[in-house]
Amino acid sequence: MGKLRSVDWDGSVKTNWIQESDGKLTVNNQQNLNPLMERNKKLYNHNNGYSQSKDFKRVASVPPLILQIWTKEYNGTNNWWGLPKDTQKKIMRTKLNSSEFKYFRTAEGSL
Repeated sequence: MGKLRSVDWDGSVKTNWIQESDGKLTVNNQQNLNPLMERNKKLYNHNNGYSQSKDFKRVASVPPLILQIWTKEYNGTNNWWGLPKDTQKKIMRTKLNSSEFKYFRTAEGSL
């Protein structure tokens, strides 16, 4: 077990910086997703997700920490914003059309 060196809190994500006995540094991020999931559920049941003009449709709300996890699964890094746009779209489409991640959806339909 390492020694906790620092804790950062930005209001939504808690980051623990842990110095391991072998000299490595472990960074552990934690986030309570319950408020987001409750909000997404309300939005999902609110309406069909379209703006009044029908020009835009709300489809999902995914926290950046989850995007980092999905990126790590895809290529071993956690830099979502470093991925090409077509790769981001592919990952979002795959994840959000899956029933496993339906609670990130804010409106019915598929991507």
